[in-house]
Amino acid sequence: MARAKVLALVMAGGAGGRMGPLTAVRAKPATPVVASYRLIDIPLSNCVHSGVSDVWVIEQFQPQALNDHLANGRPWDLDRTYGGLRIMPPHVGTAEGGWHQGNADAIYRNRRFLREFAPEIIIVLSADHVYALDYQDVIAAHRERPADVTVVTTRRPIAQASRHGVVVAGADGKITDFVSKPERPPSDTVAAEIFVYSAPALLDLIDELAAGKEAEAGEEAALGDFGDELLPALVERGRAFAFPLPGYWRDVGTVSSYWSCHMELLAPSPPLALDDPAWPIRTYGVQRRPAWIAETARIAESLVAPGAQVHGTVERSVIGPGVVVEAGAVVRDSIIFEDTVIGGGATVERAIVDSEVRIGERARVGGPGPHEEEGEALDRELVVVGQGSRVAAGQAVAPGARLDPGTGAEGGRGQ
Repeated sequence: MARAKVLALVMAGGAGGRMGPLTAVRAKPATPVVASYRLIDIPLSNCVHSGVSDVWVIEQFQPQALNDHLANGRPWDLDRTYGGLRIMPPHVGTAEGGWHQGNADAIYRNRRFLREFAPEIIIVLSADHVYALDYQDVIAAHRERPADVTVVTTRRPIAQASRHGVVVAGADGKITDFVSKPERPPSDTVAAEIFVYSAPALLDLIDELAAGKEAEAGEEAALGDFGDELLPALVERGRAFAFPLPGYWRDVGTVSSYWSCHMELLAPSPPLALDDPAWPIRTYGVQRRPAWIAETARIAESLVAPGAQVHGTVERSVIGPGVVVEAGAVVRDSIIFEDTVIGGGATVERAIVDSEVRIGERARVGGPGPHEEEGEALDRELVVVGQGSRVAAGQAVAPGARLDPGTGAEGGRGQ
């Protein structure tokens, strides 16, 4: 079978409101992950290793930091004269212009460019998941079936499945039901937000749905997300199939899931190999010297990025580039972004601390807590400290607190 013309669309436009202060000043795909990477590195690296070289990034919210990181596609060898990486911002001046209102709506507003490019296969990817997958395996399965869409699926505990699109499929892989974020999930199989579409079928259905909305409402169409109408329509037509994702997958779109993912990857044998030479995660970043560990330091079950200096104690934590943990400080069960300083004698526990934060001496941020399971209870337990914030010497920040970017800084908000 001849190789199809494939286009990958990375949806990078969401505001990421469930991430609290972490996405107040950056697009969610630009959020650091596992100290050395950004979330968008995951789908871009999977594309490159899968031989998918035409990649469009559809942006909307806070794009500047994301654009700086994308660096025209150079880190992923996507900076090509023809094809490669293409950034698709919102636009005005045409009937399709304006802000996207979901991933289906984003495709609708870019459908003219998609038809001009004329791919046979469109892969639609989100930029807030951690996994490794060869997309060519999904494409091959898609083309062997009478499929208009192949939905990559994974399994989650029923208690967490309601956060996702839930899939019911038969033994042959044909999807018989798809429900978006149901209160009572009919199964523990969920969409992994990786969709392989037959491009003509997708674009024709997008036009059909938009025309129906305009005829009904008498105004411009807003198609929302795939799970609202598009996927249910393809399921009803019997042209939707499931592809079970082998291996690890994590949605990191909430504070609790983001923290839990990092804790899982701290295991001695993590569920996802971050250093697989055959499938490396590529990224853009400033080169820094190796981490420096003082004689007074104690580090256990942690990841420490280049440029960090550790004089104190770090346990079950992720320490980002340029972070300084001063003597007597304790960081436990936490994620610390780049260029943050933890002052001497301070304690940071079960917290996510953004970049360029200063935790004063003897301050206490967070605490051991009741160790709730992932979900709203854990969200309420974890501390999140926004970018550039200042915690004064001796100050206590209670479990569950959210400090907005710049809090306590000179010219910032509050103390």
